[in-house]
Amino acid sequence: MKSATDLRNLLRQIDHKSYPAYKDTRGKYQFDKYILSIDHVQGDPFAAPSRVSLIVPGNFNGFDRYFYETEVKRIAFEDLLLRKMAAKIRDFSFQAKGSGKSGLLSISTPKQEVLNRSACVINPENGELTVKMEIGFPANGRTINARELEKILFDFLPVCVKQTLFQASYNRAELERKVHLAEDQQYIREQLKAQGLAAFVANGSILPRKSGVSAIPMKEAVAFISPESMEVIMELPHKGAIKGMGIKKGITLIVGGGYHGKSTLLKALELGVYNHVEGDGREYVITDDSAVKLRAEDGRSIQKADISMFIRNLPNGRDTEQFYTEDASGSTSQAANTVEAIEAGSKVFLIDEDTSATNFMIRDELMQRVVHRDVEPIIPFIDRVQELYDNQGISTILVAGSSGSYFHKAGCILQMNRYRPFEITALAKKEAENFPLVMEHLEQAGAPSFDRKVRRDMAFLKNDRIKTKSMSVESISINKEVIDLRLVEQLVDNEQLVAIAQIAVYMKRHMFDDRKTLGEAVELLYAQIEKKGFFAFCEGGVPGNMAIPRKQEIYAALNRCRGLLKVE
Repeated sequence: MKSATDLRNLLRQIDHKSYPAYKDTRGKYQFDKYILSIDHVQGDPFAAPSRVSLIVPGNFNGFDRYFYETEVKRIAFEDLLLRKMAAKIRDFSFQAKGSGKSGLLSISTPKQEVLNRSACVINPENGELTVKMEIGFPANGRTINARELEKILFDFLPVCVKQTLFQASYNRAELERKVHLAEDQQYIREQLKAQGLAAFVANGSILPRKSGVSAIPMKEAVAFISPESMEVIMELPHKGAIKGMGIKKGITLIVGGGYHGKSTLLKALELGVYNHVEGDGREYVITDDSAVKLRAEDGRSIQKADISMFIRNLPNGRDTEQFYTEDASGSTSQAANTVEAIEAGSKVFLIDEDTSATNFMIRDELMQRVVHRDVEPIIPFIDRVQELYDNQGISTILVAGSSGSYFHKAGCILQMNRYRPFEITALAKKEAENFPLVMEHLEQAGAPSFDRKVRRDMAFLKNDRIKTKSMSVESISINKEVIDLRLVEQLVDNEQLVAIAQIAVYMKRHMFDDRKTLGEAVELLYAQIEKKGFFAFCEGGVPGNMAIPRKQEIYAALNRCRGLLKVE
């Protein structure tokens, strides 16, 4: 390994040379108590920035193994270090001058959710800490300005490393608070199963966000307080006893007037599959981690899904047990989303009436009288919701503002009034007696079939230059095929999409073999991800811009492929 002095001498040798001379800097250099690894050098100052790694051995960084001895602690600990590093790097970005991206210092910047990211990783075996970031190597035009890069590597970065990647720079209480919060959140997640709950919302939680484009909590928002009848106590390992609303497994209906907080509560539950940072307001809003938000999604593709439990006997004779379309309607898309969520192992469905296909959700009495069952191919969700819970253990939490039909089905009815929840189950059930629900005779459907084998793609296997790209949290492209993920609402970070694109490529190369079903392939790969992390699907090194997605979002992305997957 070369020394920091070697790097300084090299920079002075190549100063004022043509930009490609920067390629000579690739390699590892020993600095004081850490290693700088220059992994990739950009082609010119206007190209994507150069990639570097900062490696601090465990015997130097001094972090107590207590902070990363379990996966839950490790992810929270890495998240804290990454946030600190990102904040410090911002102080120095573009302080070095030059053309194009010269002087840029960039690193993964976490949002409100705590995710398992590749930008900051600590080895639980030896405590070695690796942080990956990007640097715009400075130039004037396309002439190297090595003096400016020297400022970055020898003045700016050492300050960032010293102040963020050594335990001596932290108050131990700050580190403990971070990992203890994560352990408390995990404890609640485990208690959901033990107490028969689908979700928990702590008293005092702040659910509204600042705006539609900001995830930070709204100032002066009404704090959440549970109805007494639904209040449960969680004895957390570190924080102690907290009270909040426990939503039991089964069918829960959330009602109320417009702008009273129904969708806000559902949105919090939707993102409760992730842990949140201290101060977010939703730290103790915890949902079953398999929960999936379901909605209509007009225009999406469907790859031979068995939607026959909801749609059958189409007038054109199309097979709904292997339903295929490039342009789904509202009802067929929501039916596909539902059965795909079952395949992905979801045990909680989250549904908002506002984003659902009306004819998929309900058929009122008048419509049943006018349009008879024998000419209506859609079996609405209301006719299957109890069956899903009784036979498959799938709970439903549904927001409704206009139709009262689900009063008859719900085991718990919650009314939001000025952002305060009130349990009105008894009242609503009594009123519903005056509006009996007309139910047509319907045989139970049973579980849908998931026997969808994915064909091997030899042309793809022979192509060793697969190009992937992610666009915010909206879509990914693989060899120019765009996979639209805008309405997969539980994707919260672009880095999840970067990982999904890489996962899809890996599965195309190694998992889809004409024999495995889509579900078998995903389950097999995800078991490896749980063991190996990013190394389960990254070939040729792990970049610093990925976050592990949930299994449910991997299913969702693959199911929205058009030409990329060939399903039999």
